[in-house]
Amino acid sequence: MTERDMNKAALRGEPSYVWRAGQQRRLDMIAKFAGERMQGAVLENGCGVGMYVEKMSALGANVTGLEYDFDRAKDALNVSPNILNAAGEFLPLPPLTFDLILSHEVIEHVQDDRSAIAEMVRVLKVGGRAVIFCPNRGYPVETHGIFWKGKYYFGNKLFVNYLPRAWRDKLAPHVRVYSRRDMQKLFEGLPVKFIEHTIVFGAYDNIIARFGAFGKFLRVVLQFLEKTPLKILGLSHFWVVEKI
Repeated sequence: MTERDMNKAALRGEPSYVWRAGQQRRLDMIAKFAGERMQGAVLENGCGVGMYVEKMSALGANVTGLEYDFDRAKDALNVSPNILNAAGEFLPLPPLTFDLILSHEVIEHVQDDRSAIAEMVRVLKVGGRAVIFCPNRGYPVETHGIFWKGKYYFGNKLFVNYLPRAWRDKLAPHVRVYSRRDMQKLFEGLPVKFIEHTIVFGAYDNIIARFGAFGKFLRVVLQFLEKTPLKILGLSHFWVVEKI
């Protein structure tokens, strides 16, 4: 990975390049809570190279992908012509446009997450839903790497998210993590009702590819914890809100 690519990964995360069990599981969750909205107008807010755009289109959705990074937006055009290169805080779209919006591990990277959420609500139709995945502060691993003495160190770093917020944000100023209260504050005063708010573990496809049966066992155990109070240690928040 070049220094330029490292900087981009730090600031904007890495999109999905390969479709595996983890992505399919999340798509199934999205489709479950979308219902008939999946057959309508859909926005993926932060579409990366377009993998979810492609998969949701195959389910019957009329998908528009929005991507801030120009190079990734250009790559996404290989999947769909309906790609916009713009920022989530300033959607170049009229109000009441979409039946469904997907924000998949994106709001932690934007400059102003509250504005990005407000914009999603603005362009939703009444009765439309936004499905949001974003990092959970309770997860014991910071997956976006850290900065130390001016240098970026890519990869998983243990217990960074458990530090006091000021210390944690100094090590990882490039990415946010969210508690449940943090998430609630993002929606305060907005015309939405909460349909679902929970925490999910990952699918750990990389561990399975490397360790086989052990990785599969780990995935089963951790995803079982989603049904217990220990889900607070999960990887990502999964929130579904409906505009009222």
